[in-house]
Amino acid sequence: MVARLVVAAPASGSGKTTVATGLMAAFAEAGLAVSPHKVGPDYIDPGYHALATGRPGRNLDAYMCGPERIAPLFLHGARGADLAVVEGVMGLFDGASGMGELASTAHVAKLLRAPVVLVVDASSQSRSVAALVHGFASWDPEVRVAGVILNKVGSDRHEELLRDALDGAGVPVLGALRRDAAVGTPSRHLGLVPVAERRADAVEAVRTLAARVRAGCDMDALLALARSAPPLADEPWDPRTAIGPAGPAGAGGRPVVAVAGGAAFTFSYAEHVELLTAAGAEVVTFDPLRDERLPRDTAGLVLGGGFPEMYAPELSANAPLREAVAAFPGPLTAECAGLLYLARELDGRPMCGVLDAAARMSERLTLGYREAVAVADNVLAAAGTRVRGHEFHRTVVEPGAGAVPAWGFTRPERRTEGFVRGAVHASYLHVHWAAEPSLARRFVAACASGGASA
Repeated sequence: MVARLVVAAPASGSGKTTVATGLMAAFAEAGLAVSPHKVGPDYIDPGYHALATGRPGRNLDAYMCGPERIAPLFLHGARGADLAVVEGVMGLFDGASGMGELASTAHVAKLLRAPVVLVVDASSQSRSVAALVHGFASWDPEVRVAGVILNKVGSDRHEELLRDALDGAGVPVLGALRRDAAVGTPSRHLGLVPVAERRADAVEAVRTLAARVRAGCDMDALLALARSAPPLADEPWDPRTAIGPAGPAGAGGRPVVAVAGGAAFTFSYAEHVELLTAAGAEVVTFDPLRDERLPRDTAGLVLGGGFPEMYAPELSANAPLREAVAAFPGPLTAECAGLLYLARELDGRPMCGVLDAAARMSERLTLGYREAVAVADNVLAAAGTRVRGHEFHRTVVEPGAGAVPAWGFTRPERRTEGFVRGAVHASYLHVHWAAEPSLARRFVAACASGGASA
């Protein structure tokens, strides 16, 4: 049995991340082992969750991973924890566009049989808060909205009015946080600034959030509520079981798979490294901003997501590593940030030149879930492999697809995207490998065999 809470809100911007991160940090400071989780594909919030708890922040995405994997993935991440806190996404009932409740916070809360604490931005209301809370609590009887935390409360009198209004709503007030313009996390074009880019400031911000939540919330009542969640019958997800028997190691033993990290490459799912390891790889991280050579004996490269557009001058200035990546003969898979890094140039600055394409910043945000199929055999996926993924970027790569595309998108629109060239697979599409472990298995097998796709 894992004690658990889902922190939700009526809409984005209500303060979910503030409250969830503060709760995680406050409970961790009290000596509890806290397992942090985030509904949806977000990469940035889990970084703050990890800082607050000392454990990997893990995503629970029912669209990309399938509803049947949510509880197993949750139990995998929460092994050994005293308490799990799950931060929701958007509004409580907002899911994948046009697909009902799928991938919404409410959907995940039901799959986890977890009580929901609703964070309400109370800054422009008093008695109306009762109607709002009543509506959310009664909309879906299978979703247990078991408490309210009032955020952005203006004064003692304002809090009194809000509490009086909620007395008859049937949902207890478990906390009230004052407006505080000094407490916040800087944002930019894709959301919050990642922890890796502001480590010292982020540590202080998380400490401040913990103090605010501890002072403004009934921590004992919240913990009791979390402990009221019933047991889950599911078995924890296991990367070794998901991978199956690992293929034979290469002549040199376990192939070294180098995974990009550092401030420019912060977007990754914790399960990816676990799957690579289970498939037989020795995973080593490197920082394209600082390291001038690839890790020793690198047999494969994984370039994940992040913010290379914010570090284009530094990435470009590291010519020795760019040249090493350009000359690397082994399997290479890249998504989003990795795609930009492999391009000929990014905003006019030289990049690795593995792909004959140019990347630039754009005014347009590309955002949303995608369904895709692998167009041709490659080091990551066999032709015909179907995946669900997510696009999230304000950049454009021209051309958008190579002579052999990485993916053919089938929903919500039909188009080809990405590049397959030799042992290179590069695309904007973020995919959660727990939903399709064959991607990790195939990639490691290609690394072990010297680059041939399995």
